Amino acid sequence: MVDVSEKIATIRQAVAAGRVRMQPETFAAVQAGNAPKGDVLATAKLAGIMAAKQTAQLIPLCHPLPLHKVKVDILPNPELPGYEIRAEVKTKSETGVEMEALTAVSVAALTLYDMVKALEKSVQIEAIYLVSKTGGKSGDFDIFTDLKPQ
Repeated sequence: MVDVSEKIATIRQAVAAGRVRMQPETFAAVQAGNAPKGDVLATAKLAGIMAAKQTAQLIPLCHPLPLHKVKVDILPNPELPGYEIRAEVKTKSETGVEMEALTAVSVAALTLYDMVKALEKSVQIEAIYLVSKTGGKSGDFDIFTDLKPQ
């Protein structure tokens, strides 16, 4: 694990995103609240929040951090069809929270899959990525302004 003891504790924030694609019938069932396991979106949201808090237990060499904010949004996208997942994590610490935000999105997506697998096995989890981060020695990052064309 990297030694961060000499770093100054500062406000650090990260946003991650991803999406879950499914068949229109599955999407309609989730939207109508007709999934066999219950409230899909509330369960997936809660799982994402809980996962962010457990990141150091799940990812080797991640520092355990005091999280001051974890927000998970799961928004319907009929064009996929499916859901866009966004997680925002904030701390005041010596290291960043990118992994916590990415873990929140990943576990929310996995939970969404688990909640609908009785309806459809072909659900796809796609494009989990860091959207932005602020704070820390390496500076700020925003994928929409910092991504270099290849």
